[in-house]
Amino acid sequence: MRRTSLRRLAALALSAVTLVGGLVAVQAPAAAVPAGFDHTIYWNNVLLKTYRAVGGPPTVLSRAGAMMHLAMYDASASLSSGPTYLARVAPVPNFSYDVDMNVDMAAFKVLQSVFPSRDFTADYQGSRVYPPVGSPGPEGWSTSVGEGAAQNMINARANDRSTVNTGYTPGTTAGQWRPTEPNTVAASPNWGRVTPFALTSGSQFRPSLPGGFTDITRMLTSSEYAAQVRDVRELGAATGSTRTTDQTQAAFFWANDLDGTYKPPGQLFAHTQIIAKAKGTPTIKLFALVAMAMADAAIAAWDAKYETTIDLWRPDTAIEEPQSDGNAATTPNAAWQPLSTAADGSHFSPNFPAYISGHATFAGAWAGIMKRFYGTDAVTFTATTEDPKAVGVQRTFTSFSAAANENALSRLWLGVHYRWDADAGLATGDAVANRVFGTYLR
Repeated sequence: MRRTSLRRLAALALSAVTLVGGLVAVQAPAAAVPAGFDHTIYWNNVLLKTYRAVGGPPTVLSRAGAMMHLAMYDASASLSSGPTYLARVAPVPNFSYDVDMNVDMAAFKVLQSVFPSRDFTADYQGSRVYPPVGSPGPEGWSTSVGEGAAQNMINARANDRSTVNTGYTPGTTAGQWRPTEPNTVAASPNWGRVTPFALTSGSQFRPSLPGGFTDITRMLTSSEYAAQVRDVRELGAATGSTRTTDQTQAAFFWANDLDGTYKPPGQLFAHTQIIAKAKGTPTIKLFALVAMAMADAAIAAWDAKYETTIDLWRPDTAIEEPQSDGNAATTPNAAWQPLSTAADGSHFSPNFPAYISGHATFAGAWAGIMKRFYGTDAVTFTATTEDPKAVGVQRTFTSFSAAANENALSRLWLGVHYRWDADAGLATGDAVANRVFGTYLR
């Protein structure tokens, strides 16, 4: 059997590690792991670093987060009495098992599989700076449980339809979505059909069509639609809006749409870190639940975006185009632009339909898990962002729901969503969280 040697560089502990088909023998004396070194948060930061590097839509990124954190959870639970998400992985006799070693291996193997163009070896070595505490068994230490948990996850998601790339034909009539930016195509048009992690299908919690209307003509000619358009036209304009200064700050604070940021799921992971650290929370289950809920929130949101009879156009199209929607209360304004700003200073809308809001659905799912996990919604925390238009900005909230509500409404203030996109997204996200928390890892 071929042996591969890894040298782990560490100031406090230099150890030779031999990997043999997942069985690891550590020959160095044990050194205490610093109290501040949390393996779940370490790998979550590796994940966020990867989000910044690879970019892309939040759909694909949220799936990666769920795969990694659930595999880590299963590696840990397989070495304890806790319930697993997938099958429990049995330890190999005569080997010793350190939970952190196996959690690290699970994260490493999943990330290698999901992002094959990236090398996570240095990240794995960084996680193994401190050797396990205790004495190894007759055959040494093993990471076979972590490898098994990772492989279970990789196998389970192998045919989840996440790679389906059937093309999308944009609408040409009033109300139907079409790209508003040059040289762009619909992002993740098949994501609503991806196999969820917890839901029975992407449509399990599908909301009613916008405003509860049964067809697009009734919607477009309604007074409610006119009010929705007027709302975003006034609050979300790049210039001449009725936004407050605080609403403008919040709009950019929650955006994180641009590649190079940690994207919307990454921002909510970062907020989970802030809260878990402040409260001294055991992290592995919390992050697994948050990750699973956000992954299914993406599937549910993209089902509503693409799989119904109304793939709703973005506000900029509704406001700018001189095309008649049949509603006398809406007047086209070709000069209108959303506040949303690209790196080059131009204004843009994300390249997928408006209803429902992905940000709002992620936020509803995140807040839903957090308040159920902590047993209260009333937790005060100070949140951060990576959006280039809100560098250094921090915002403080007195509850998870307050943060989620602002996140959802920020899309209206940014000019890229209607209010009903936000409302339906929050409700859908909370339904996803209720399913995840009430059914899994219990």
